[in-house]
Amino acid sequence: MLNRTNLSLPSLVDTLKAAAESSRLRILALLSRGNLTVSDMTEILNQSQPRVSRHLKLLMEAGLVERYQEGSWAWFRLADTGRANDLVELLVARLDPSDPQIERDNERRSTVKARLRDRAADYFARNAGEWDELRRLHAPDRAVEEALVERVGSTPVQTMLDIGTGTGRMLELFAPIYLRATGIDASREMLSVARANLDNAGVMHAQVRLGDILALPVERENFDLITIHQVLHYLDDPGLAIAEAARALRPGGRIVIVDFAPHTLDFLRDDHHHIRMGFSDEQIGDWFDAAGLDMTSATEVAAPDGKPDKLTVKLWIGHDRRTQIADEIATPTSSELA
Repeated sequence: MLNRTNLSLPSLVDTLKAAAESSRLRILALLSRGNLTVSDMTEILNQSQPRVSRHLKLLMEAGLVERYQEGSWAWFRLADTGRANDLVELLVARLDPSDPQIERDNERRSTVKARLRDRAADYFARNAGEWDELRRLHAPDRAVEEALVERVGSTPVQTMLDIGTGTGRMLELFAPIYLRATGIDASREMLSVARANLDNAGVMHAQVRLGDILALPVERENFDLITIHQVLHYLDDPGLAIAEAARALRPGGRIVIVDFAPHTLDFLRDDHHHIRMGFSDEQIGDWFDAAGLDMTSATEVAAPDGKPDKLTVKLWIGHDRRTQIADEIATPTSSELA
């Protein structure tokens, strides 16, 4: 369950006033299903941009909605934290999904998202050949994901961060165990792919945003689980990325790294822009140690044929050394996730 804060009478009145208007309540309902731009909401609500912007301004002033920038695009989402985020969830949950206006909004949202999926599919198709070539060199994704799920376990967590989220697959894979999740990627094209994939999978409690792996646009000590999937081999100094991730980790949290064991496939430098040729347990362990983490797991997922010209995938888990937050505070129960 999300942490809840009691509101003063004036604050509660202001919050209810902000939500107590048809268009603004519709906006809250739409954002509960995923992040949107002003142009998206203008089309869905069938209202002018100035009018939609005015509604968003009032919702932001009330702390119900947040704005973030990706290049020239402004995106909006429900506030992750704040004085009334649980109140918004309650209000939206009480809306009748069969209400004619809500149904029309959802239909228009589906149309907007379909265009996003088409653009994402086009980008994916243009790069599929390169990605498929790389996949043929290592264990099937399914085997890697099964090992990941086994190692991470099913204990619920409040918050998850996926660094270098790419297609958003990690956010989809672990959706059953987190309450809220954020994916960070430096590519706007990949963010489009991730948003489309999450929307297709019905994952509404995760968001993705543009960001730098070495300067994460997130609050410190805010995540229970952090994943870094097939990212570190693109970096000149992976230790810096691990240290930055550790700063976003709550006491007692975990960082899960998926990457390659040391190899000699030099063509990956030129053809796939790899900078590092895999990592040993010792290298990852040293970076964990420097970031205040203890390595608690190192798992190997070899290619099925085991040939020397194939890549071995490794899974490493680092556990924060600081005193773990009490279970009833740090982790929600299964019933709260339901």
